[in-house]
Amino acid sequence: MTELFLEMNDYAIRTRIADEARVPLAPLIRPHELTEEGVILRENGVVVTCALVDHPPVKSAFAYRLDSPDRSVVISGDTKPCDSLIRLARDADVLVHEVLWPSAVDRLLANAYNAAALKKSILSHHTPAVELGRVAAEARVKTLVLSHFVPAEDPAITEEMWTDAVRRGGYSGPVILGKDLLEV
Repeated sequence: MTELFLEMNDYAIRTRIADEARVPLAPLIRPHELTEEGVILRENGVVVTCALVDHPPVKSAFAYRLDSPDRSVVISGDTKPCDSLIRLARDADVLVHEVLWPSAVDRLLANAYNAAALKKSILSHHTPAVELGRVAAEARVKTLVLSHFVPAEDPAITEEMWTDAVRRGGYSGPVILGKDLLEV
């Protein structure tokens, strides 16, 4: 993927090297292919751990946990509920997790030529809000941030509805609805 990225951007990279006296980009990049879960970085008091999550048909989908001396944050990535994410998020200060409103998927796809296949795909690898409440409660996370809303910006789904659904799943801690540029 890295090689293809560099190839795709070759003209822009060469132009910036020649025109702006930039250094070549390729030698600065050290990609690491992840194939299994575990600690992937320890540096300056920060530990980054990844876990394989359930996002069919993708086999290598990951969630990440960042631990520093004063805080821990977990980012789910796309996933349906899975034990590996719960283990990774155990006792985290913040869990940033994607969230699905299943009954709104039909509205989202109303005009899609491939609605049936797309609906099946979406429902197979996202976490319904009620299930997310169970995941967050079981992981005992301190704060839950909802992110990557499916569907996004549906006026029929209010902020209260998202939060209430998470509560019905059993999570009683703070729930924050993520927005672009939000700082937690």
